[in-house]
Amino acid sequence: MSQICIKTIWKDITALAEKIADKEAGLRPVLEESVLKRASFSDALAHRLGRKLGNHATHPGVIIDAIGEVLAGDSKIIEAVAVDAQAVCERDPACQDLLTPLLYFKGFLALSAHRIAHALYQNDRQEMALYFQSLVSESFSVDIHPAAVIGQGILLDHATSFVAGETTVIDDNVSILHEVTLGGTGKERGDRHPKVRSGVLLGAGAKILGNVEIGEGAKVGAGSVVLNDVPPHVSVAGVPARIVAQNRDFNPAFGMDHKLED
Repeated sequence: MSQICIKTIWKDITALAEKIADKEAGLRPVLEESVLKRASFSDALAHRLGRKLGNHATHPGVIIDAIGEVLAGDSKIIEAVAVDAQAVCERDPACQDLLTPLLYFKGFLALSAHRIAHALYQNDRQEMALYFQSLVSESFSVDIHPAAVIGQGILLDHATSFVAGETTVIDDNVSILHEVTLGGTGKERGDRHPKVRSGVLLGAGAKILGNVEIGEGAKVGAGSVVLNDVPPHVSVAGVPARIVAQNRDFNPAFGMDHKLED
């Protein structure tokens, strides 16, 4: 995504924020603090996360400054955040515009905060990264280890109780519902968490355990427990999960149809 797209997105967000502020006077302070007084999409994201994650031990300004520093050093992060926001609008019928996830959707905010934590972790600031992880867990009920590698175009829908371990890899364009666990199977060390390929749809409550691969365009049914690799473009369900169908939808993440095909 080019920088001009980021600027266009920001222009649309600010225009909508001003319209809502005129309609709902009680929301104007929130909209001004989060959007209307901000200089850019990056600035708005830093302030929104700072206000959400700041607590009695850490002033929001400390969080805002750390986020601003990371975003200034790597333009690809805010581009990934913008692609995530577009994914939310395209796949979640409850989202009608790009302002909504920035203000209200904790899945989007938690994932954005993880992107900051991951950058900190990769730049030898592991302690601050782990602190971000703990704040996100407390504020959003989402627990993603800062070492986890997550692509762009991710929809983390509802998000409550989503867990991703240290060696998790999630490729681009994946949709994940609440209470999904991408976890290990015990006390083993090393590469021990799932690898989720592009186009995958993970249903609510799915538990995927161990260093297993969920193949491109696969679908995991709600409440399933996956302990083995899942081939591309199939649906699996059950405890333990087994193949129940071949997918007609090549990229279930986009269609968001959780029904298991015949």
